[in-house]
Amino acid sequence: MSPRRSVAETRDTRARIIARSAAIASVDGLEGLTIGRLAGDLGMSKAGVLGHFGTKEALQIAALDGASEEFVRLVWEPAADRPAGLARLLAVCEAWTAYLVGERAAFPGGCLFTTASIEFDARQGPVRDKVLRLFTGWRKSLVADVRAAVKAEELPRDTDPDQIVFELFGIYLSLNQSVQLFDDPRAAERARTAVRRLLFATSMASATPG
Repeated sequence: MSPRRSVAETRDTRARIIARSAAIASVDGLEGLTIGRLAGDLGMSKAGVLGHFGTKEALQIAALDGASEEFVRLVWEPAADRPAGLARLLAVCEAWTAYLVGERAAFPGGCLFTTASIEFDARQGPVRDKVLRLFTGWRKSLVADVRAAVKAEELPRDTDPDQIVFELFGIYLSLNQSVQLFDDPRAAERARTAVRRLLFATSMASATPG
């Protein structure tokens, strides 16, 4: 076997482990990941699975990184070419809705980040730190588009970007729960209505005579 092929096969195997880990964790949580379960699902030995990561904690962090790459592909990339500001923010929200409602191949249990944030919010350690960094990065991206919308006069000058993003997170946490727990067939439309109400009511405020 050539060294190049060996490296490629190792990379592919690692990617398979990460993808399966993210799928399991979306249902059972990151603490529900077990080397034995992964080995059985993937037709590997336990040593073969563990050899790629060394520790369960490293596997959990790798699963979060893999899920983040998938989230970027499904939610950010479809909107990335839109102009910064309200147009991109609305496109991101639509892709975010579609991700939470329809993405069951990668995340059969719904949003892994929502699960992980609840699972690790009261803990300390590297996994919690990773969850916090991922959420913080996503918040910053959304805040940047709200600020761009303010600069373009699509939203009022006194708009608080952090407040808008706080409310958007509330909408999407509620959407995930409505889909996963309540199986609400109107969940997606409820989320879209809430987004429109938040963003367009805010934008209309700038057109209201003082």
